[in-house]
Amino acid sequence: MTSIRTKLFRNISCLVIFFVLISWALSAMFLEEFYVWHKKRSLIESSQAIDALYHSGSGDISLELERNAASLGGGIVILDTGQGQVKYSSFERLLQQRTLALRPRSAEPEGPGQSGAHPPGPPPVLTESREAVDDATNIEIEHDPALNITFMVLTHQLSADEVLVIRLPRAAVAESASYASKFMALSGLLAILAGCIWAYFFARRFTVPLLEVNQVARSISRLDFSQKCAIHSNDEVGSLAESINDLSVQLHLAISELNEKNSQLLADVENERRLDKLRKNFISSVSHELKTPISLILGYAEGLRENVAQDEENKNYYCSVIQDEAEKMDKLVKDLLDLSQIESGYFHLERRDFDLSPLLDSIALKYRTIFAEKNIAFTLERPAFLLVNGDDFRLEQVLVNLLNNAISHASGAKAVELRVAQAGPVARVSVFNTGPPIPAESLDNLWLSFYKVDQARTRGSGGGYGLGLSIVRAIQELHDSAYGVENVENGVVFWFEISKAEYTN
Repeated sequence: MTSIRTKLFRNISCLVIFFVLISWALSAMFLEEFYVWHKKRSLIESSQAIDALYHSGSGDISLELERNAASLGGGIVILDTGQGQVKYSSFERLLQQRTLALRPRSAEPEGPGQSGAHPPGPPPVLTESREAVDDATNIEIEHDPALNITFMVLTHQLSADEVLVIRLPRAAVAESASYASKFMALSGLLAILAGCIWAYFFARRFTVPLLEVNQVARSISRLDFSQKCAIHSNDEVGSLAESINDLSVQLHLAISELNEKNSQLLADVENERRLDKLRKNFISSVSHELKTPISLILGYAEGLRENVAQDEENKNYYCSVIQDEAEKMDKLVKDLLDLSQIESGYFHLERRDFDLSPLLDSIALKYRTIFAEKNIAFTLERPAFLLVNGDDFRLEQVLVNLLNNAISHASGAKAVELRVAQAGPVARVSVFNTGPPIPAESLDNLWLSFYKVDQARTRGSGGGYGLGLSIVRAIQELHDSAYGVENVENGVVFWFEISKAEYTN
């Protein structure tokens, strides 16, 4: 593929050579004719000027003839044809020839034996062509055999007996045309050389911005928008470079926006898949959690109807089992309703300022018997007064769920500790229980509905439904407060934060 630089250099060079050759050919064919035509015009103008000066009678006619002869490069005479005399002359030999040519034949001497013959002298000139300019002026091309030179001769009738003759060697005209033609040939070669050099640099300078634009365009095609075109001029090439830069910026913005939307779409798709999986797990978990109490209720109700329990004690047992399972189902449904209501966005907190310490004391008092029954050592550390801001009912629900979770998983030394620490604008409430650490891969999943670290743990073994921590997460997110879980030495700590009242508006 031929580059545009090569094409431009080649075409400009050919154009320069073409015009130089055309100019040289025209000068070779027509330059001499042009010189002859121009000299004829000069002869005619000189004859007219001499005629005007001669008839005006002012000025030195001899000096004017000499001046014109020097200017034209020829000879000028004024002849009196009546008397055969030269009145004025700027060229002596021309004077002799014209005198002999115009001498009356009766005045010519006759030698013995040569009656009527011309005396010996210069051979007569030969007329090659004649052109009548007007009634008084003629231009002739004459050849002088003695000199072997062709002359251009203008004769102009000044008066009835006086003739102006201007004689100019044609060889001088031909020589001038030849020199001019050679000079034009030499100057044409120099012009071709200079034109080719100029064409090379012009093509190079013209194509450098185009190559730069091409390089930037290739970078854009590879989605590399870091390069920009340098604008060197305000012409079409500069406008093209500016357009390429604008295109690069617009494409970069469009592709960045498209990538951002694509990433958002992928995130939305992934989130939708996760939610779909959560919904499926949620339905499966709810079905599983409801299946056991419903089966127990149906079984024991069927036993009561069939009078399996004959005595009062067995009947009471059957009824207590049905009541206990119904209460568990009721708690599950209420937890599900609470979680659904909180996560739906329709639930609004009733925030107020309250003292946290009495709430902690009340909860510890309620769980005193449970700690005693399960042989769990309980410790409460709290400030005497701590004014916080939040929904006290929902925060109590958070505390209860965390304590229930700690009681369910306390093992080993079987200890539960409830502590409150203050850190600037928030108060952090932490619940510690002894026991094995939670696997690292399960720490983030604990807050999901129905998630259990040990899937084999059942409600009967203290595993619960797996909704308590989900409710904690939902309530804390409504409060816009932090929460978390950490593995510590000899146990696990769950914590949540509450805004202190003096730091809220």
